[in-house]
Amino acid sequence: MTGMLARYEKLVAAGELRTDPDQRRAAQRLDRLQKDLEAESSGGLLSQLFRPKKTRPQGVYMWGGVGRGKSMLMDLFVETLGITEKRRAHFHEFMLEVDRLIRDERKKEAGDPIAPVAARLAADVRCLAFDEMVVNNTADAAIMARLFTALICDQGVTVVTTSNRPPADLYKDGLNRSLFLPFIDLVQAELDVVPLNGPTDYRRDRLGDIDSWHTPLGDEATAQVREAFFRLTDYAPEDASNVPSGEIDLGGGRSLHAPKSLKGVGVFSFKRLCGENRGAADYLALAHAFHTVIVVGIPRLSPESRNEAIRFTKLVDALYENSVKLFATAAAEPEDLYTSGDGAFEFERTVSRLKEMQSEDYMARGHGVAA
Repeated sequence: MTGMLARYEKLVAAGELRTDPDQRRAAQRLDRLQKDLEAESSGGLLSQLFRPKKTRPQGVYMWGGVGRGKSMLMDLFVETLGITEKRRAHFHEFMLEVDRLIRDERKKEAGDPIAPVAARLAADVRCLAFDEMVVNNTADAAIMARLFTALICDQGVTVVTTSNRPPADLYKDGLNRSLFLPFIDLVQAELDVVPLNGPTDYRRDRLGDIDSWHTPLGDEATAQVREAFFRLTDYAPEDASNVPSGEIDLGGGRSLHAPKSLKGVGVFSFKRLCGENRGAADYLALAHAFHTVIVVGIPRLSPESRNEAIRFTKLVDALYENSVKLFATAAAEPEDLYTSGDGAFEFERTVSRLKEMQSEDYMARGHGVAA
């Protein structure tokens, strides 16, 4: 298997990536980590028998602005890592899994659930790779120091993660942040913090001149957001019928189906999001799960569409407050969507946010960074 650095250099040589010193340094660091992890997996039967059960090379915390290539480097790292004991997970989905496992352990009434949960998560895993470490949930923040101490220090798992923020800014201004500070200390002590803030925003570069709001509804608007999806996910358009779907855990045994879900980009219909009975918590779960949301089929809203307008406002608020990028097909421009009816005056705030969400400044924000 071709190593991480060789694959990266091949992409640069082919012109698919631009020369970027920060990106190259990150690729070199990940390449060294690969070699360390693979060295522990090599050797004969005797060497494996007398080797400690699980050794732990130092992990990596890559942080930087939107579109700097963090997810691309993570993809290359995991794809070219020559061990079977590896797992790649979106951080939000991983913490939902942790929550479920903790609930299961607590039913056993056998004491603190963190240690057995960490043991279950670490089973057959030497390298745990996360994309988009964003912490905005108080319950998650309260347990992360103990959970990751157990995973890294007790279970010997090497953690590699990306984030839009340096460790010290995670969960900034969050409720009861003092409970979270030991996690920051853990990251700075146990992971190699690698900044990635090169000059090229590859995500914006890939989008080119594609706008985020497309009107009127029709084939042309659909084609535009379809193209945005494929550029953001690097998925081959000719394989469109095989784009994976996903499920978002809404809590309480409820979930939201995403017909297309890939690399932090989710596609939904307006009818699914706003035509059904949903609350602010549902939209917050959506905003935590995706850095980019594509909503298709937004209609003009009449006085009879008051409930849909209220839900749409809550959706926009959740996306805006978590700096989620919105691409949409709509029957009209934002200011012409809901011009009369109960709450039409208040809808002007939603219009203002939708306009701001189309700006370059907004598009450059990191996911989860407060607007």
